Amino acid sequence: MARPTGPRSWATSRLFAAVILLDLAVCEGFVEDLNESFKDNRKDDIWLVDFYAPWCGHCKKLEPIWNEVGLEMKSIGSPVKVGKMDATSYSSIASEFGVRGYPTIKLLKGDLAYNYRGPRTKDDIIEFAHRVSGALIRPLPSQQMFDHVQKRHRVFFVYIGGESPLKEKYIDAASELIVYTYFFSASEDVVPEYVTLKEMPAVLVFKDNTYFVYDEYEDGDLSSWVSRERFQNYLTMDGFLLYELGDTGKLVAIAVIDEKNTSLEHTRLKSVIQEVARDFRDHFHSIVFFLFSLLLVSYRNFQFGHMDGNDYINTLLMDELTVPTIVVLNTSNQQYFLLDRHIKDASDMVQFINSILDGTVPAQGGDSILQRLKRIMFDAKSTIVSIFKSSPLLGCFLFGLPLGVISIMCYGIYTADTEGGYIEERYEVSKSEMENQEQIEERKEQESISGESLVPTMQEPKDVLEKKKD
Repeated sequence: MARPTGPRSWATSRLFAAVILLDLAVCEGFVEDLNESFKDNRKDDIWLVDFYAPWCGHCKKLEPIWNEVGLEMKSIGSPVKVGKMDATSYSSIASEFGVRGYPTIKLLKGDLAYNYRGPRTKDDIIEFAHRVSGALIRPLPSQQMFDHVQKRHRVFFVYIGGESPLKEKYIDAASELIVYTYFFSASEDVVPEYVTLKEMPAVLVFKDNTYFVYDEYEDGDLSSWVSRERFQNYLTMDGFLLYELGDTGKLVAIAVIDEKNTSLEHTRLKSVIQEVARDFRDHFHSIVFFLFSLLLVSYRNFQFGHMDGNDYINTLLMDELTVPTIVVLNTSNQQYFLLDRHIKDASDMVQFINSILDGTVPAQGGDSILQRLKRIMFDAKSTIVSIFKSSPLLGCFLFGLPLGVISIMCYGIYTADTEGGYIEERYEVSKSEMENQEQIEERKEQESISGESLVPTMQEPKDVLEKKKD
């Protein structure tokens, strides 16, 4: 079918553009531009603020998403107000809130400021605002409410019991980690019947269709345990998640595959990791080995997942991994372990993990000084290569111009030294010539003086002779 042309199609295009501009204007209307008065007036409300810089590319990419966040929060009647502030124009206010990069998203609630560190999507940002703006610990008064929460949230924590030192620790952990997950409290009769508690009070995490109970002796600090357990056991990995997992100290087993490749080997390795994560956690939790300088680590401190493509993992390991494969990362010291065998099924994967834990599989990488120097050189090389690949002319300008300036400076220094020696030599020569010339002139003057004195003495006898003749 031919594309319609003429006045009608032109008018339709104009109308379509006008509708888009109107939608953008409506979205922007629910995001307030903040100025210096915000500092004094903000404490009366809860604010979700985007601190941006006008020249920042990531900030420009976030802008339409941020406008959608403002519209959504307004439409659902949220008490959270959405705003944005040019951190370059109001740098003192931005510094007061600890803004060090752009864009920075913060929820401001009274005297508290919570940083958002999740994916920059509308749904994730709105979920963060709902979680942090509400009560720190939310009560679950009934089983119906508990079932509703369990259906809505993939991971959440529950304190069961009355007042106790454990509850105080739970409140402290919630204050620190509310930006990541939800915290609830309930009585023992509210939790499902399948939950078995050996003692009260207790802290539980519900995830992966099961639950786990915090054990102070085995799990250590409660906040650290919550930080480790806030992830589902199996995840689709990316750079952001690996960065977040870096604070947990977990061992992360990743199937590096190409999701567009439907061959048996790619799907099989992914299925193996999923099976291990699903069926072997209780087995892992019951086995403890010495690992890395006599550090006690259990299988429960493993994280499982898959990653699409090897670009990021190659950069992280400074190595070239062949896809598909499996790699195990130690987030506590930047070491990693590569396969030393063919993985046929989940039992082979379990044996590979056992070999890592008992030290049979050698660790690679790490955070030694040599590895840090290697990282600096690798990052520099990667940056240069990426610049030349994306824009050869820009690469030539960025690296050719400094090299040209340095070359000119070196040439100038070299030629300056050469000419200086030549001038100095010429000066020495001219100085000697001047001395010789002065000596010659002195001799001439002396000769002229002696000549004048000899003339009268030669004429005197002649005058005397003439007088004698007269």
